Amino acid sequence: MNRRLWVALCLMGMSAASDPTRAQGLDRSMKGQYVAVRDWVREAAARMPEANYDFKPTPDVRSFGQLVGHIANSVAMICSVPMGTPSPLSSDAEKLPTKAALVSALDAAFSACDKSWAAVAPEWATAPVSLFGSTVSKMDALSFNNTHTYEHYGNVVTYLRLKGIVPPSSPR
Repeated sequence: MNRRLWVALCLMGMSAASDPTRAQGLDRSMKGQYVAVRDWVREAAARMPEANYDFKPTPDVRSFGQLVGHIANSVAMICSVPMGTPSPLSSDAEKLPTKAALVSALDAAFSACDKSWAAVAPEWATAPVSLFGSTVSKMDALSFNNTHTYEHYGNVVTYLRLKGIVPPSSPR
């Protein structure tokens, strides 16, 4: 991950931790961002025809299906950290063979993340957890999940556009 981004996320969490009112407003704002990207990713996965799940814009990048699997893997892992639970996925979602299996993995991942968001409390602004070998707050972990999911939703949009499909986040 980009080191500057990581530092910015950590500073955002520390700043919120010093002001409980700000931390509570920040978690509501961050949850709204999470819900938006969750819904867009789900809708994008539904819009892409199964025949295009093997589509790669270039040979050296993930296929659309692998990208959906990567999002499922990362959401499941990152959102489980604040809860102290294992990922709900039993295998590497990037290797799942069908659209149905990938959408199911995505649903399981977002369900785990929904549970984390439902459990958010003011102390999450300072409650430490380990994420990728660094100690961050539980809210920092959820913030990073948002950032990472939005990053890959940008990839998803490109894949959809290349196949002539309007992304869910575009005006109707």
